[in-house]
Amino acid sequence: MSEVFPTTRHQRCWVHKTANCLDALPKSAQPAAKRATQNIYNAEDKEHAVKAVIAFAEQYGAKYPKVVKRITDDADELLAFFDYPAEHWIHLRTTNPIESTFATVRLRTKVTQVAGRRTAALPMVFKLIESAQARWRSVNAPHPVALVRAGARFERGHLVERPEGMAA
Repeated sequence: MSEVFPTTRHQRCWVHKTANCLDALPKSAQPAAKRATQNIYNAEDKEHAVKAVIAFAEQYGAKYPKVVKRITDDADELLAFFDYPAEHWIHLRTTNPIESTFATVRLRTKVTQVAGRRTAALPMVFKLIESAQARWRSVNAPHPVALVRAGARFERGHLVERPEGMAA
């Protein structure tokens, strides 16, 4: 992806990051750590999220430095969704829409054990995804998608009309 679209921002999945962090903690620390990670990705805006990352690091850094490193090292990628329209944040925090798309395919291919030849597998996968499409959740506020694709800048979830240097 980076080779074809070099300016593409990468977003890490909060569902998977939270699960990986919680797995590295003792059971007794997991509920509080889960709330702390939720405070990060459910923050009002990027500034509040960065403050929540710092609070997480202060709270867990002494006892669990590896867990804190997992969050702090990927903070830019974990918080990349804040650079898009606020209506899209819910879709961008997680990779679950992608995974649920292919869950139907994975289920059917496990049942049949083998997908067979490529010429038989491709139409089967296409038809499975096409039928699953009817159950997909639509994107909130689809109108800013064209702006995002055109490279428009968003701050705090709102479109920035003019860059700072051009404001007169």
